[in-house]
Amino acid sequence: MGAGLLPGAPGTWGSLAALPCAWALVWFGGKIALAGAALVAFGLGCWASGVASDGKDPGWIVIDEIAAQWLVLLAAPLDWRAYLAGFLLFRIFDIWKPFPIRRVERAVPGGLGIMLDDVLAAIYALVPLAIGEGALGVRF
Repeated sequence: MGAGLLPGAPGTWGSLAALPCAWALVWFGGKIALAGAALVAFGLGCWASGVASDGKDPGWIVIDEIAAQWLVLLAAPLDWRAYLAGFLLFRIFDIWKPFPIRRVERAVPGGLGIMLDDVLAAIYALVPLAIGEGALGVRF
């Protein structure tokens, strides 16, 4: 919807665009709707980014950030502070790309590779968010 064409940091814009969409999905359909949307976005993203790119991850493709951001937000309650924490954690791991994310990004070709590195970053972000929300009793 044009988020990847905004100047500066298209991945950040894509992640930001995912937040109100996630809120609406959870508000109207619950976490199951968000999980389903993330799964559909991942599948469509694998296909579309493979078709639209030369196998590398161009900045203007942000469906990978959207699907991954929705995955992170599965661990967040419907609260702006939790969504902010999920957004920040995802952006940190997506930019940092700790092991094995960078290796996967380089080794897996095509649309799957474009999508998969962001999903791994989402898993890295989801873990501390879920621990903070659940096990440690942090309430946003």
